[in-house]
Amino acid sequence: MRIVVVGATGNVGTAVVRRLAAARADGGDTPVEVVGVARRLPDLRADPYGSAVWHTVDVGAHDAVDRLTAVFQGSDAVVHLAWALQPTHDIPAQYRTNVTGTANVLEAVARAGVAQVVVASSVGTYRGVDVDGKRTPVDESWPATGIPTATYSIHKAANEAAMDRFAAQHPDVVVTRLRPGLVFQRDAAAEIRGLFLGHLVPMSIVRWIRWAVLPLPLPFVFQAVHADDVADAYWRAIDRRAGGAFNIAATPVLNPPRLARAFGMLGAIRAPMWLVRGIVTLTWRLRLQPTDAGWVDIAAQVPVMRTDKARSVLGWEARHTSEDALRELVAGFADGARVPGSGPLRG
Repeated sequence: MRIVVVGATGNVGTAVVRRLAAARADGGDTPVEVVGVARRLPDLRADPYGSAVWHTVDVGAHDAVDRLTAVFQGSDAVVHLAWALQPTHDIPAQYRTNVTGTANVLEAVARAGVAQVVVASSVGTYRGVDVDGKRTPVDESWPATGIPTATYSIHKAANEAAMDRFAAQHPDVVVTRLRPGLVFQRDAAAEIRGLFLGHLVPMSIVRWIRWAVLPLPLPFVFQAVHADDVADAYWRAIDRRAGGAFNIAATPVLNPPRLARAFGMLGAIRAPMWLVRGIVTLTWRLRLQPTDAGWVDIAAQVPVMRTDKARSVLGWEARHTSEDALRELVAGFADGARVPGSGPLRG
């Protein structure tokens, strides 16, 4: 079995390559050949990159379809993970990678005659919920139309629509989309710090805030999952040739008190939504940090997902709790952990 992973050097991509390498090592009847695609080659001496064959392709480039088609030839499945969370001040650049890049991958899958494409979607693709202090969990039928004030959500929703069109036009291709919550692992600490906090904030800040309280709006309720558990879901979707959408998340649901505990802080206090959004917008406009207020809206509005379908169809269960995954990330902040050999990461 030959599997191509597009965007194979980021947080999720590294975990997926690691899981596929383990699948090959399991000694099953069908060995797995892993092909990695990234904008830049990783350090092939670092684990798990040496287990794959590598190609450098910018998925948003004008020649991407031709180059990807050549790479995809003879493959049994393509996993598409490439994504740009930054720069948030340059939305066309993000669109080029996120939306145009996904369209290019899908076109190359069709041209190369690949039997299955598995695309990274997100809880952020879902329509926002009315926050009333309690959220009824939703399944995969909840509208994947996004939150209109968040660029990330808009792009994820655009790709969901593109996959719907692709699936209708190419019924012979199994189209799979995974919709995970926030994905954490220890080695992603430097990447996540750079993407969401900026390099002006030192990773060791978690050692300075032990005696602080965490001010967050009450509606901040979201789900998380460990990168290795997400990677296992990708492998299971390929191994079982399972099409459709799958929510992927661990328990418990993260709320302000649980976030404060994971960061070792004294506790959480309720902060007005307008104040948090205003501070984030001001510091973003001053370029003091790279996260725009759309992420505040995502944190406050995304639904809580049911994961029954992943359990029943994929046989998937999270081995790590969401709190364990977050604590592992926090420990990575304190230790300055980073994905080995991947170079600068953007998504």
